[in-house]
Parts: sequence; C-alpha cells; structure tokens
Amino acid sequence: MTRSQDSTAEAVPHDLVELGRVSGAYGIRGWVKVQPHAAGSAALLKARTWWLRRPLAPAQTGELPAPWAVKVVKSRTQGSTIVGSFEGMEDRSEAEKLRGCTVWVSRAMFPSVDDDEYYWVDLIGCTLYGEQDGQPVLLGVVENIMDNGVHAVLRVMRQMHDEHGAVQPLLDEKGRQQETLVPFVAAHVHTVDLENRRLESNWPVDF
Repeated sequence: MTRSQDSTAEAVPHDLVELGRVSGAYGIRGWVKVQPHAAGSAALLKARTWWLRRPLAPAQTGELPAPWAVKVVKSRTQGSTIVGSFEGMEDRSEAEKLRGCTVWVSRAMFPSVDDDEYYWVDLIGCTLYGEQDGQPVLLGVVENIMDNGVHAVLRVMRQMHDEHGAVQPLLDEKGRQQETLVPFVAAHVHTVDLENRRLESNWPVDF
C-alpha cells in the first residue's frame, strides 16, 4: 500500500479529467510509465498529484472503483510516454500492479495556455453554431474531439430548433442523432466563448 492510499487520503476533486493510462512499470525503483491521451502531457507533467482509478475486471459490472491520490515526486517525458515516481513507492512490483489504471488530474491544476489555445476538455459540451445565409444557426453540441494528425476535429451531435424554439436532436431516417465533423481551425471556428460555452463557425448548416 502506498502512503496515498491510507485513511488520510485527500477528498476527490469534482473536476478530475482523465489524461492517460498506466501502461506498466518503468525501471526497478517503482516508477510507472503512462501513455497520455492526446493533449494531456503538459497537465500530467505540471501536476504534483495524480488520481488513479482501477478499471473493472472483465467479469465485473457496476460503477468503477473510486480514484485515489498519489503524490508525484518526479515526472518527465520518455519518448511518447510519461514516466513518474510516487511518494512511498520504490518497488517495481508495486508499480506493475498499477498497470491499466487510468490517470486523472484536477482541471484546476492544468497549466495556463495562450489566448488562441484551448484544452480539449473545455470544448466538450460547448454549443457550436454554424452558418446559413450569413446568419448563425445552431449546429449542435461538441461530443468529443479527435486528432487527425494535422489539427483537431470537433465531433458534433446535431441539434435544431423546432417550431416552438425548443432545442431538439436532429435525427436521421433510422431515428439516430446525426453527427457532423468540424475542423477546429481558425478558418472555420472563428469565435470561442468558453464562459458562455458557445463556439461560432462558418460551417454550413444543412437539415
């Protein structure tokens, strides 16, 4: 048991964001190797507290186990991964037991970014407006973000206003909510208003 798993464990923050997964032990002194999710490396390297959560076993069902905090003594990049050492853990076998755990960091611990840069987690859930006849029109809500190797792409679940002005999902002929992929580049998404959870673009809106 590491020191961070005892009865003095910290309260779990409400703003945890999953940033990677432990892929195994690194070296012989209790370090772990983490495969970061896209755009997660900077926050992992800055944060001195990581929260680990064990996955469910294949035969298990129900809620995931509660996360617990580990104090990061050192962390650095190692190729495409991040390696780190934890307070109170100095044995490779202990580190190996963490394989498969997801790694979470409080959003409050993320390093600041430039005005024209954004964390993907902040864009998810924002309402995106496209353009029709030169006017902003509701396109949908950002469900996820992908990286095509050149730039980020917003995966948008389509919505529309009905005749009463209420927001409704836009469905296809099989009753499934339609999706649209929008490149997250300045040429298309020209306004990002995180305070109001609104993105504006020139992306054409088709119904």
